[in-house]
Amino acid sequence: MALPDPDDACDAEDVAATSCALDRFSETADVRSLIASLPEIYPDGTATESAMERFVAIMDRYQEQPHLLDPHLEWMVNMLLELNRSEKTPAPAVHLGCKFLYVISKVRGYKVFMRLFPHEVSDVQPVLDLLCEQDPNDVTTWQTRYVLLLWLSMTCLIPFDLSRLDGDLSREPIMDRIFTVAKSYLKVGDKCRDAASVLVSKFVTRPDVKQKRLGDFLDWSLTTITLTSDLTMQGTFLLDGILQSLAQLFKRGKRDDVLQYAPTVMKCLDQRQLSENKQAVLRKLGVKLVQRLGLTFLKPRLAKWRYQRGSRSLTLNLSQSQSSKPVEALTPAEDTEVEDEAYDIPEEVENVIEQLLIGLKDKETTVRWSAAKGIGRVTGRLPKELADEVVGSVLDCFSFHETVNAWHGGCLALAELGRRGLLLPSRLFDVVPLIVKALTYDEKRGTCSVGSDVRDAACYVCWAFARAYEPNELKPFVTRIASAIVITAVFDRDINCRKAASVSGTFPHGIDILTAADYFAVANLNNCYLSISVYIAGFPEYTRPMIDHLVTMKINHWAGAIRDLAAKALHNLTAKDPDYMSATVLPQLLPKATAKDLHTRHGAILACAEITHALSKLSAENSRGFGGELMRPAGELCCSIVSAFLPVHRIASDWQWLIDDTLKSLHMFSSSTSQDIRGAAVSALATLCEEYYQSQPGVADIQMQGECVSECELCKVRGVCFAALALGSLPKFIINNKLQQVLTCRITPKDVTFVEARRDAATAIAQVCKSAGVCARGSPDCVLCAGNVGGVYTVLLDCMDDYTTDSRGDVGAGVRAAALSSLMEVTLLVAGTSPELLSPDMIQRTMCCATQQAAEKIDRFRAHAGAVLLQLLHSREPAVPHIPQKEELLSIFPPAGYLDWKAASQAFPHITQLLRLQCYQYHALLGLTVSVGGLTESTVRHSSQSLFEYLKGIQHDEGALVQFGDTLLRIFRDHLHNDRVSVPLLKMLDQMLANNSFALFAAKDNHPFCVDLLALCKEEIKKSRDILKLQSCIAVFCGMIQFPGDIRKTVLLQLFILLGHSFPVIRKAAASQLYETLLTYDDVIDPAVLDDVMTLTTPDAGLETVRTYRNQLCDWLELPRPKLLAKVQ
Repeated sequence: MALPDPDDACDAEDVAATSCALDRFSETADVRSLIASLPEIYPDGTATESAMERFVAIMDRYQEQPHLLDPHLEWMVNMLLELNRSEKTPAPAVHLGCKFLYVISKVRGYKVFMRLFPHEVSDVQPVLDLLCEQDPNDVTTWQTRYVLLLWLSMTCLIPFDLSRLDGDLSREPIMDRIFTVAKSYLKVGDKCRDAASVLVSKFVTRPDVKQKRLGDFLDWSLTTITLTSDLTMQGTFLLDGILQSLAQLFKRGKRDDVLQYAPTVMKCLDQRQLSENKQAVLRKLGVKLVQRLGLTFLKPRLAKWRYQRGSRSLTLNLSQSQSSKPVEALTPAEDTEVEDEAYDIPEEVENVIEQLLIGLKDKETTVRWSAAKGIGRVTGRLPKELADEVVGSVLDCFSFHETVNAWHGGCLALAELGRRGLLLPSRLFDVVPLIVKALTYDEKRGTCSVGSDVRDAACYVCWAFARAYEPNELKPFVTRIASAIVITAVFDRDINCRKAASVSGTFPHGIDILTAADYFAVANLNNCYLSISVYIAGFPEYTRPMIDHLVTMKINHWAGAIRDLAAKALHNLTAKDPDYMSATVLPQLLPKATAKDLHTRHGAILACAEITHALSKLSAENSRGFGGELMRPAGELCCSIVSAFLPVHRIASDWQWLIDDTLKSLHMFSSSTSQDIRGAAVSALATLCEEYYQSQPGVADIQMQGECVSECELCKVRGVCFAALALGSLPKFIINNKLQQVLTCRITPKDVTFVEARRDAATAIAQVCKSAGVCARGSPDCVLCAGNVGGVYTVLLDCMDDYTTDSRGDVGAGVRAAALSSLMEVTLLVAGTSPELLSPDMIQRTMCCATQQAAEKIDRFRAHAGAVLLQLLHSREPAVPHIPQKEELLSIFPPAGYLDWKAASQAFPHITQLLRLQCYQYHALLGLTVSVGGLTESTVRHSSQSLFEYLKGIQHDEGALVQFGDTLLRIFRDHLHNDRVSVPLLKMLDQMLANNSFALFAAKDNHPFCVDLLALCKEEIKKSRDILKLQSCIAVFCGMIQFPGDIRKTVLLQLFILLGHSFPVIRKAAASQLYETLLTYDDVIDPAVLDDVMTLTTPDAGLETVRTYRNQLCDWLELPRPKLLAKVQ
């Protein structure tokens, strides 16, 4: 189970904050117009769909506050029912109106909604007839059948005998028709089944119907339950409908009418064994029916023995609250007539309670919740002794051997019992310890844990107890309950449990705590552990319980993030009770640091480190003041802890061995894990050097200095990729007189294995330079100076050419990003101290490298390079000298914050402006080449659009276009046979030629640009078997046919050579593109033979046939036939 994302938690806060912000129904006019328009728009499918979506959107706003609709329900329902009552209304309009009615019932609930239906005698026959006309199998009109079933159930409330409505003796009696329709809809697969169960319960319990049909319906129901299989979908639907109708019937029917049938129904359910059914909905309905049977067996009564807080009368409570007299509990005898408790309890009740207790342990939450409510309802009608036995049975759910489902069901049952006053205060001594355990219930299952629902239900129990009992009754348990609730609200890993605990009860300092740990503040787990916990620990009642909970429950948690947060929380809480931490907590943690369980060992070591660190800081702060005497014992304990681990004379060497061994072993861990371990080890090395490697302040111990540097060099020799950062973390006094040795200890082999090492080395160089400092006339072994600054820039600039790739992609991008960051840091460092060390060549190469990276295709690295470029350009203190064409750059690039470099649409229009600056043209075009010829659609689109906008501006400037062409050819020449650049370059050239970007060169025969481009293309594909490269080059050759002179014949000859290529896909590409090109440039070949050319360029024939056709084309165009070169033996 993953930890909740803090960002997601913030989003949930926003939704929750606005969900209950409405105070009235404000869309009256819109809803009236929508309903009034239904008779006109129903034939138009688009209009009806739009109206339906609008109505649903309006009503869904009130899902959380449906009571706001109550003043408006009557007129909405009446307007919609007018459509159904009118005989002139066509069927589509009726169905549309019923869809609107269903939306209202869904939002407000069918119980409130159905009361608004007219239920006069004149409505029975029309509603029944309309319902009988519907097709139960039509999936598009189920809302109509649902609404009509609810309406028919309301018409069944008329006080007249239904036989009086049978005017036409030739038709089936209305009673039989309703009975038949209701039974038929109990087996459908849609929501109409729920409405049919309501109809059955209201219809069968009518005085005139129960005499004739109640027995028959129960016989049919029990027979169907016995014989129907739940292995089929249809059987499941039928059982669902019957169980719903029976539960509704025993709920609504009079006890005297249904009591005689209850034992038979109970026996049928026992035989069916619904508690073992695989269908959760059937188990839930079985529990619901069992509890209704139990309530039927027991007389309706209020138990005299139940606990009551105050009065059931709101008026009396308000009057008592205004007086000075305390509120006295009223006995039920003052409200209702209560029979003597001494009466016989039917034997079936024991079976009912047993079934409900089994339901408490069901694997589905809905079943457990229904069983818990049943336990509360049935227990309320039992004598005190039997009720106490039920409570004892519920408490058995909290056994160590029970499952998480039993714990959850037990919590729900206790909450129901407490809320109803059926859990007497004498039982609190047994209940409270179990609830405290439930608040921290967490059981690991494989790679996740279970128990969040148990903790959530335990919070519900606390909420119920706080409202059910007088404060005096809870006074002995307040401390334990309050501490447990606060701990859950702050330290629970599940956001729902933290929110539930934050609103679960009243406790000491409750207002102050709830202000800091309210429903929304506890959504962020880090905030709970590191901030809210510190505030709450300021109250003495909660300090030690919170610390004990972290030590016993969280530092050994299976989730590593929780262990880490627990250790940090202990660090923050140390200041609240340092004596307890030093005298009690640390002695508890030390044995756990060597435990066999890895989670416990890891958490204990983290906790010991954090607490020791916190105690040391407190000792340093307080030893100067009046608190020194207080903190001295804690400091002595810290020393004893360190001594317990290592003898004093071995501390430095052994810790150094641990750090070195950790760095050497990092290759055995995953990249994400090793990243954290590496950071911790590097930080520890710097701290160790500061503490133990100084012979006097600022002067290194010669022996330890040599060992430290040589060990890092040894790590590099052994192939460990993380030694560079260790060198970068060394403090200045260690580097002193060793700077040249440290700088030359870098990893340079361009092998995939060493990519991370080169990245770390590039980062470490800047760290070493900042640690050593800058002095223009200093020694190269001590500071960054004229003797070594050139070498630093050479190494970092060489890293900018690292384009190593492996299965992960462009892994060299990390090296380039680290090197670019280091270039920026070193440049700003030197510019602020000794700017004379910066040569114009260094700055120019740095700016050009940043320009190239800012023009490339990977968004996040483009953004990083853009940030570096802007930082160097706009830096004022210090200002970077020798930036070429700085004024032009300032006019192109605004200060940081105005340009989103990750957005290709914003970045490339600025980048292409660098093409007009000669100093940056080469590198900007090199970066653009990779982007324009890349694969990402958005990057290709925006980069090519910006490039062509620039080329459009120099179309008529021959000098600028020639310069651009020369730069392009230089890039091609420098990266010949480098597929990373050459293939995108060919794609870019294809786009340029297709857009006539070099139309100015076509005015002159055999232009030098065209000749050189052709030569480079021929060299690039020489002996190549790369299909992508060959296809790209074919497109370039076809585009170059636009150039006149001998160059055209040479290009055609190259295309004819590719027409006879051994790869069919290359022959096909060359043939199709050549034919399209000949159609475009009609001056190349005689149009009369163009159709023959198409026939001859068909690539589907054999290779020898294709080459024969190709030779014929060469003859037509007066070109020499290509000849195969003899293979050299």
